[in-house]
Amino acid sequence: QVQIVESGGGLVQPGGSLRLSCAASGSISTILSMGWHRQAPGKHSELVASIINNSGATNYGDSVKGRFTISKDNAKNAVYLQMNSLKPDDTGVYYCWQNIRVQGGLDGRDYWGNGTLVTVAS
Repeated sequence: QVQIVESGGGLVQPGGSLRLSCAASGSISTILSMGWHRQAPGKHSELVASIINNSGATNYGDSVKGRFTISKDNAKNAVYLQMNSLKPDDTGVYYCWQNIRVQGGLDGRDYWGNGTLVTVAS
């Protein structure tokens, strides 16, 4: 019913920038919130950033505050993650999620993308 597709990962040098994109498609009624998690090799998944759709309120993981910015485009059902001043510790697979109420549904649920790999190395 809903598909989530991420793009924008790749290899970048320390101190560089990348912009991740994520778009939802399908039988969407309402998008309630959106965000990004990441999983580094050998580590648990952690919240990177999230945004509430109607208020625009954002939340960031402590390790990325001041360096990453989450934004959205409601017309495109899209969420973005601008990553600046990247560090090797930012390396990992980044997963987009969107909490979506589908057409005819009552409650929202999380839909996840397949992930995009970000590698920060010189």
